[in-house]
Amino acid sequence: MRMSDLVGKRYKERPAEATLESHAFLLRGGYARQMANGIYSLLPPGLRVIRKIEAIVREEMDGICGQEVQMPVVQPRELWDESGRYGAVGAELCRFQDRTGHDMVLAMTHEEGVVHLCRNEITSYTQLPFMVYQIQTKFRDEPRSRGGLIRVREFTMKDGYSFHTSQEELDEYYQHCFKAYERIFARSGMPNVVAVEADSGMMGGAISHEFMMLTEVGEDTIVTSDDGSYIANQEVAAGEVEAFAEEALPLEKVSTPGKKTIEDVASFLGVEIRQTAKAVFYESDTEGKLVLAVVRGDREVNEAKLSKVIQTPPVPATDERIKAAGAIPGYASPIGLDSTKVRVVVDPTVRDSNNLVAGANEVDTHYKNFNLERDGSDAEIADIIMVQDGDRHSGGGALRLSRGIEVGNIFQLGTKYSAAMGMTYDDADGNVQTPIMGCYGIGIGRMMGSIMEARRDKFGPQWPMPVAPWHVQVNALKLTNETVKETAESLYQSLVDAGVEVLYDDRDLRPGVQFAEADLLGIPIRLIVGERNLANGDIEVKRRDTGETSMHSVADVVELVKTWIAESIAEFQPTD
Repeated sequence: MRMSDLVGKRYKERPAEATLESHAFLLRGGYARQMANGIYSLLPPGLRVIRKIEAIVREEMDGICGQEVQMPVVQPRELWDESGRYGAVGAELCRFQDRTGHDMVLAMTHEEGVVHLCRNEITSYTQLPFMVYQIQTKFRDEPRSRGGLIRVREFTMKDGYSFHTSQEELDEYYQHCFKAYERIFARSGMPNVVAVEADSGMMGGAISHEFMMLTEVGEDTIVTSDDGSYIANQEVAAGEVEAFAEEALPLEKVSTPGKKTIEDVASFLGVEIRQTAKAVFYESDTEGKLVLAVVRGDREVNEAKLSKVIQTPPVPATDERIKAAGAIPGYASPIGLDSTKVRVVVDPTVRDSNNLVAGANEVDTHYKNFNLERDGSDAEIADIIMVQDGDRHSGGGALRLSRGIEVGNIFQLGTKYSAAMGMTYDDADGNVQTPIMGCYGIGIGRMMGSIMEARRDKFGPQWPMPVAPWHVQVNALKLTNETVKETAESLYQSLVDAGVEVLYDDRDLRPGVQFAEADLLGIPIRLIVGERNLANGDIEVKRRDTGETSMHSVADVVELVKTWIAESIAEFQPTD
């Protein structure tokens, strides 16, 4: 490819809308252009990176007996009604009607689609197990798009789905996929990727892992123990919190005029924040009851944990709904609430701590010395708090928080979708059974953005060889010099003939401009053809990926480059 023919501009100004360095380089380097919030077009360099990531993903999925399929992005409502997700999923699912008035959706994931595809193809246990996958466009009406390709609304995703006759069979295949994911991230040159226990969310299922690239700009919080024995997403992380137990004192009603927040109440009464009980209301559980989550005042409600308890996504309750249940916003507690109207879920930190300050369900009034066992014994006990830095893991070691970007996830779905959508097969005895499912996703565009975020300097990305848009860039300085022009043209053609992916900057621009744009393209090997070095029969070779600079003869450089490319790609191959 010649730069004079390459579609797309590169520019030095940092875009005002860029929140991450990778986002800035995505735009400055001519990889992508935003069409709308969270919706991007890819230019040739960006698409070349994406295609290389896809190729690695395909090789690894094929290597664990995956079969590639393709399913529609547009799906009829009926499939999502069968699974129960049409009404359960919120505004992130894009719903519309076709010209006949038929309800349709833009798929954000394809569990419904894959069961629909496979349920009429599979009739016998002899056809199981199997896994099908696709690399397909999806749409999720994400409310907080950010970071270029890190969080978008339209995205390309590899999603795979396996079907099994037993849990043991799924467990075994799950581990194969786990290892394949580790190989994918290693081969793509993505550093610092760890697998963490995770919440299955709307996907369902009992077991889930997320693959996180550790980075300070990540939007997920990861919890690890000092001794390395525990790692989990904060959404599911559990820790041991120090409680304080005292002799129970009599319940005492006190005036707290205008003091609604935990901080104001604690300060007014002269107690520590951890000596208070925080009441947070949510609209309803599956039975339509108002939900009251009670945690210690120094803790936050973990809504992912709470959703598993109440079996529905927690939605903050309105003041009107709270008052109708007999509670007062800002002064609420479980004391005196009608259990037929309110479901009270209390964290063990409240159960294990005595003499707390809690609301009295009266304006400007709180109770001192609230003790759950005595004053709220009908409450449901469940771990519903966010782990904090310094908590301890039950296996030992303090817990620490770090940040990460989710680049892949795997789930054990069980029969959530196959049962709901009537997928069955006949077992060896002729009995009708429901297949057990696994689900395996990777965000292709997010991988590209994450690699760019992790591998860069202040001038641009430093692409690892396996996913670089091109392997070599030729820069010709002063094309008005015939020797320079002839040598550069000959070198470019020799590289093409040798099967090397090469981008040739054949524009007669100043060296500073060429090099600045080369940095933004981040191509691993740069061959600089200049009249001074050519006088000695040499060209300058610069490694963008390592920063090394050296001189080599024109005659030897093609074979040298081929060797470097092969060695560099091999460095990213996992050893197992």
